[in-house]
Amino acid sequence: MPVQSPLSSVNDFVVRFANVNGSGSASANELFARSILRHGVPVSPRNIFPSNIQGLPTWYEVRVTEEGHLGARGGVDLMVAMNPQTWDKDVASIEPGGYLFYDSTKPLPSSKFRNDINVIGVPLTAITNSTYSDPRQRQLFKNIIYLGALSALLEMDPKLIEQLIGEQYKGKEKLLSSNVHALHLGRDWALQNVKCPIGLRVRKADKVGDRIFIEGNSAAALGAVYGGATVCAWYPITPSSSLADAFAAHCKKLRHDPKTGKAKYAIVQGEDELASIGIVVGASWNGARAFTATSGPGISLMQEFIGLSYFAEIPAVIMNVQRAGPSTGMPTRTQQCDILACAYASHGDTKHVLLFPEDPAEAFEFAAQAFDLAEQLQTTIFVMLDLDIGMNHRLCRPLKWDDARQYDRGKVMTAEMLDEGRDFGRYLDVDGDGIPYRTYPGAHPTKGSYFTRGTSRDRYARYSEEGSVYADNMQRLVRKFETAQDMVPRPLQANAERPTKYGVIYFGSTAPAMDEAIELLEARGHLLDRMRIRAFPFHSSVASFIADHDFVYVVEQNRDAQLRSLIVNENGIDPVRLVPIRHFDGTPITARFIAGAIGDHQDQLKLTPLRKVKT
Repeated sequence: MPVQSPLSSVNDFVVRFANVNGSGSASANELFARSILRHGVPVSPRNIFPSNIQGLPTWYEVRVTEEGHLGARGGVDLMVAMNPQTWDKDVASIEPGGYLFYDSTKPLPSSKFRNDINVIGVPLTAITNSTYSDPRQRQLFKNIIYLGALSALLEMDPKLIEQLIGEQYKGKEKLLSSNVHALHLGRDWALQNVKCPIGLRVRKADKVGDRIFIEGNSAAALGAVYGGATVCAWYPITPSSSLADAFAAHCKKLRHDPKTGKAKYAIVQGEDELASIGIVVGASWNGARAFTATSGPGISLMQEFIGLSYFAEIPAVIMNVQRAGPSTGMPTRTQQCDILACAYASHGDTKHVLLFPEDPAEAFEFAAQAFDLAEQLQTTIFVMLDLDIGMNHRLCRPLKWDDARQYDRGKVMTAEMLDEGRDFGRYLDVDGDGIPYRTYPGAHPTKGSYFTRGTSRDRYARYSEEGSVYADNMQRLVRKFETAQDMVPRPLQANAERPTKYGVIYFGSTAPAMDEAIELLEARGHLLDRMRIRAFPFHSSVASFIADHDFVYVVEQNRDAQLRSLIVNENGIDPVRLVPIRHFDGTPITARFIAGAIGDHQDQLKLTPLRKVKT
């Protein structure tokens, strides 16, 4: 018997599945997460998988939380240990008093267990071998059998799981009945041989509401469709490939002429990332709304064309689904490590607009907005997703679109304007905002033409190597970037219940873990005002927020505190006042990590003079 009292909780726990990649476990694990949603209880699943096709370890973590915390918490309450390779690590990760579920067909020595956890052995292999003769069936149905056993242990309603199986195999009655049979094999064995339920239980609730369950990549792709994108040029790279695939799927439903059936879009797989961004720039120059989806290594290859887009002022949108780098890095692990690479992409003096969505709903909204911004500002816009948002299902508010919304194509000089005698200079700043007028190819038979070049030129697009002409153009680009401050999504600020000298800045996929971390910090007596940055260039409120606090923690998922560096560089902030909180092992940042790091620093402040705290 364990020394630690068994964990007891209703609708608030973490389950982690430890499997072997290629074992067919993914569908069963997702079925588990979706079945809890059907109970009306929010879940937040995360898939941690290797970059090979088969054989290496994979984990699937499900945060069950009636309170609606959608970030990773940290720690495991119930471990479903199905991979001998990672047994020791998996057992060590269980919370004291937690539960270990494993295949007990083959006895294991007592040294493989802990005396402060609760062990639940189910002879899964024996059950499958006695029921199925086909090796593949044994492997696949073993996963459904453990799902059935878990449904008994956690007191889940089996009818809700059966409904999901029915939806998945609609019209395939043989597969439907065989999966339901496997589900009950596991459930019946657990009910007859193990004390059910355990201390962790699922109870029906009504906490999901009208929220939807969607991957960020799919939402961003749909945002591109609604944002008017007609061209997608891409080269396959994890974790962005599913975004291009989703765009193709959405276009098949939404972008075919209802009368002729003809496609009203073009999707081109380039020979590499360099070709892909070249296609995007060319299509945008011609007036199309075009984008590419890529990740860090692709950004590295695209640098020269990004510079062309910036200097020649051609709209483009890049969906960057970030992963762990540098080089190949860890292709299937998440990070926020391309901030500086994108903000200052290409050689020379450049600055680019970055959008930081926190979830699939914002991924949809920011992706659509990116195409307006690209044309308004005549430059490249980066939508900075990451693997955690892009490739995991997340609960979020419903995606909304105003059908009356009109695309903003920015400053375009028409044939009528040219005939009126308007002075057209392709790089002429007539409004003082740094944004010139452009024309579409073929806008007028004799007027409005210009030569698009990556070399220096004057306000009328005429080639020039005069230093003053070059400097004039570069300063105008700075004015344009300053104009962008009031066009991009503004930061969101929330203040603590009482005035505090301390604040925290965060962005992107860190947001859900940050929300819970604030609660954990308040329980320790630490109050923080908080600001979620949603775009670069930074709005003036960012500098004001920092000025209003003695210390501001900057929470991000990279080694070098890139957002902090960007804030210091762009605002001239004293770096000592910005305390880096960095998480960069490739797993999603957790509420416990954030609360622990900030809480420890806050505790030091009570003992150490302000300027001497080590960061």
